[in-house]
Amino acid sequence: MNEKETRSAGGKPRREDPLGANSEIGRKLREYYDGLMSPEVPDRFTDLLSQLETAESQRKKAGDAE
Repeated sequence: MNEKETRSAGGKPRREDPLGANSEIGRKLREYYDGLMSPEVPDRFTDLLSQLETAESQRKKAGDAE
């Protein structure tokens, strides 16, 4: 058994967590960060962007016609 492994109650080798008590904090931070980096955009924002693009293209067409 190397220094990174311990024995569980059943006697099976178990890897020791290298971060110890900080691993729970790291896991929570990773979950939070993953939630922030989610690529999901609310439908309302998508609709607003579509309306903006339509209005912008109509404005350009009206400007070209003058």
